[in-house]
Amino acid sequence: MANPSRKKKTLGHFKFGSVLFSTTLSLFIVGLFGVILIQARTLTKMIRENIEIQIFLDKGLPEEQLSEIQKNISGRPFILTKSDTVGLRFISDEEAAATFIESTGEDFTKFLEDNPLRDSYVIAVAEEFQTSEQLETIAKDLEAIPGVFEVSYMTDLVDSINKNLLKVSLVLGGFILILIITVVMLINNTIRLALFSQRFLIRSMQLVGATRGFIRKPFLMRALLFGMIAGAVASAILFALVQYTKSNIEGFAMLQNTEMLFILFGALTLIGGILSVFSTLRAVNKYLNMSLDELY
Repeated sequence: MANPSRKKKTLGHFKFGSVLFSTTLSLFIVGLFGVILIQARTLTKMIRENIEIQIFLDKGLPEEQLSEIQKNISGRPFILTKSDTVGLRFISDEEAAATFIESTGEDFTKFLEDNPLRDSYVIAVAEEFQTSEQLETIAKDLEAIPGVFEVSYMTDLVDSINKNLLKVSLVLGGFILILIITVVMLINNTIRLALFSQRFLIRSMQLVGATRGFIRKPFLMRALLFGMIAGAVASAILFALVQYTKSNIEGFAMLQNTEMLFILFGALTLIGGILSVFSTLRAVNKYLNMSLDELY
């Protein structure tokens, strides 16, 4: 009577369900953390885009000098430039007075003959120029422009943002490191256990003269397929979760970065294939190098 266990021992084949589930779960966790990082990066960018420098001008400047000042400022590299807008705007003293009255409800024009507010330019600062030292240098440079009365920005806010972002970056970096180590160990152990039932078949192939490359190839091909399928499944689940969250949580869509998300999904598929192949290679090499006694 034939041994039924021989029918399912084919070189390179191991348990599909457990490996796929464990790898998909691991990659989903990595991807979820990646989505959080993308959202955090987008939120950080939005916060930094609100860091502004105010340039107050001398009173009574002629139009020619105002145009000259704007031309001088607009060519500076530290001004934030988006695809549709440039982070430089002019606020007249009348606009400033109207905004003040609207926000405070106090009309100072009733008891002051002259408008004490000044014409000004407001600059949105590019992210790479937002250290305290750089902003201080920029302020001194702008104050040297003829017709500029004063340059101001929220020093304490900038310092607070930079310090808090550094702390958050260090914490997230630690979590990422722990997560990567955990995921690599989980996938490695899952595949090693899945290949445990194949150890005698590997030995048998060695005994009949099969080369190491011939034995490894079907395992590695199957591992690559499993890993990439797991990455694709994890990406699909993440995409569905992001779309559901976007449609049910107000304001969440503002934090979306579609390009980065698809890069993340591609990376998950690639990482799934690479980690599975690497873990399978280690496991197969381990069994190839074992003696018969060690296999038992």
